Amino acid sequence: MSDLPQYYFRIRENGAAVFRVDTENRQRRIEMDQIAVINVRNGDIKPQGDTILSEADLATIKDWLERRVALLAARDIDDIHRAVDYLNLTTQWVQSKASDEQLEDVTDALLLAMHDLRSVLVRKKADRLTKGDQAAE
Repeated sequence: MSDLPQYYFRIRENGAAVFRVDTENRQRRIEMDQIAVINVRNGDIKPQGDTILSEADLATIKDWLERRVALLAARDIDDIHRAVDYLNLTTQWVQSKASDEQLEDVTDALLLAMHDLRSVLVRKKADRLTKGDQAAE
């Protein structure tokens, strides 16, 4: 059982619960003691109960937090690339396969979502261009 990591991170919606893994006990059982809760959004690390986190604990937690934030960011951009694919597949479906009833069911929702997305993209693009012009001056 010595192959087990020293820490276990139980993923939660906005972070994780951190456990210290212990196999060095009389019964040779795996024991997991919760030592902290992490908030991925703001980087907060809160010790659990009376736990005092060691420098090694904090270093491991901060390393996990950094890797988790990078993973979530990569997943976000991957989801957006998939959305572009879905938009293209949806266009092909509308053009070649959709029945009138199916189109009636989705047209308004798609048009509103695409209008909203286009508006935000155009505004963000204009903001980036304006910042670029100001930086060039």
